[in-house]
Amino acid sequence: MPDFDYDLFVIGAGSGGTRAARVSAAHGARVAVAEEYRVGGTCVIRGCVPKKLLVYGAHFAEDLADARHFGWDVGETTFDWQRLRDNVLREVDRISTAYTETLSNHDVEIFHERATITGPNSVRVGEREVTAGKILVAVGARPHVPSCPGHEHGITSNEVFHLDAVPKRVLIAGAGYIANEFAGIFHQFGAHVTLINRTDVILRGYDEQIRDRLLQIATMKGIDFRFHADFEGIEKTADGLRVSMSAHDPVDADLVLFATGRVPNTEDLGLDSAGVELDDKGAIKVDEDSRSSCASIFAVGDVTNRVQLTPVAIREGQAFADTQFGDKPTRVDYGCIPSAVFSHPPIGAVGMTESEAKQKLGSVRVYTSDFRPMKNVLAGRTERALYKIITDEVTNKVVGIHMIGPDAPEILQAAAIAVKAGLTKQAFDDTIALHPSMAEELVLMR
Repeated sequence: MPDFDYDLFVIGAGSGGTRAARVSAAHGARVAVAEEYRVGGTCVIRGCVPKKLLVYGAHFAEDLADARHFGWDVGETTFDWQRLRDNVLREVDRISTAYTETLSNHDVEIFHERATITGPNSVRVGEREVTAGKILVAVGARPHVPSCPGHEHGITSNEVFHLDAVPKRVLIAGAGYIANEFAGIFHQFGAHVTLINRTDVILRGYDEQIRDRLLQIATMKGIDFRFHADFEGIEKTADGLRVSMSAHDPVDADLVLFATGRVPNTEDLGLDSAGVELDDKGAIKVDEDSRSSCASIFAVGDVTNRVQLTPVAIREGQAFADTQFGDKPTRVDYGCIPSAVFSHPPIGAVGMTESEAKQKLGSVRVYTSDFRPMKNVLAGRTERALYKIITDEVTNKVVGIHMIGPDAPEILQAAAIAVKAGLTKQAFDDTIALHPSMAEELVLMR
């Protein structure tokens, strides 16, 4: 048997790579991981974690305005972006350090530099070449930047957490979850937000009624949407930036944020030296065990472009480690993955949308609850929450739950268990409501 420097070499210390490295080491493997930027990856450093903290900060805008309806005289308020920004980045530092310590405590050797593959069992790290029985690629993805003239004047979600101030006018390109989340954040911080998209559909893949409700609420709040608009160019002016687009007049902005998808980080990684095949979007092709076309090289997370969600990358890393080093063959079940959009208000979803269910099952029954949350009623807000349950009419099994309203993701997580377990609508009907709560609407739909 060949004598390698390591049993496993992981390239990328994000959520998937860190989990795979830690668990493989716990199973007794000799493990090293290389990270050219910071341990923690997209989620911790420039994604889910800092974004959610900004969402929390943005919520205070409405909460402080509503406080007087609940008897609180708050007085004049001001917002200090730099204080929030620095506190968020400080928390990012803390979590990154914790990730690093976790790897070190499991005797995982960490290389703080770029690694490239030089063969089926070899990796170059800096000026050194090392060998490994297995190589795991977990380098994630990066924001896509349109190739229009002047694109260098825009930024992506990578840079948005480091702004010196909140711009007065923000233009966001895209209509997915990142675009809608930052549209809500910047709007709550006082910016005028314009969101442009090449089609007239936001949040493609989410239930149509839910995304239409978000569009309605966001428009009422004052966020502008320009649809069927393709980027044509960004020009620097004396007053900021001017964005030209098809089918619409130009828009003047102080900040342009690209949120037009993410691209797997496979360039210049040396994958061709080991015969690793990529798909037409540059993602690494893998089988059910995350194995690439090269038997000794595996990949997990966004670089495979299967499901670009942090918990999925973690599950893939865990399954890889258990299968390859833990004598516990495991595969990830990609069915019924819950998801959330931390917009204002947020969205939670699991299972099939209504249109998907009709296409797959034919005969379905849809239950909805369209209501004003108690807090909104007292605060004088007209925003309405919408909960939706989709069932197979033949079996009565719940095949999808979709929600928009305050704390929807927090409620949806528990409801997702019911969908994953294959429970019927009768199980919901038989459950006594927890009153007064928004969540009780899930068991009161008739």
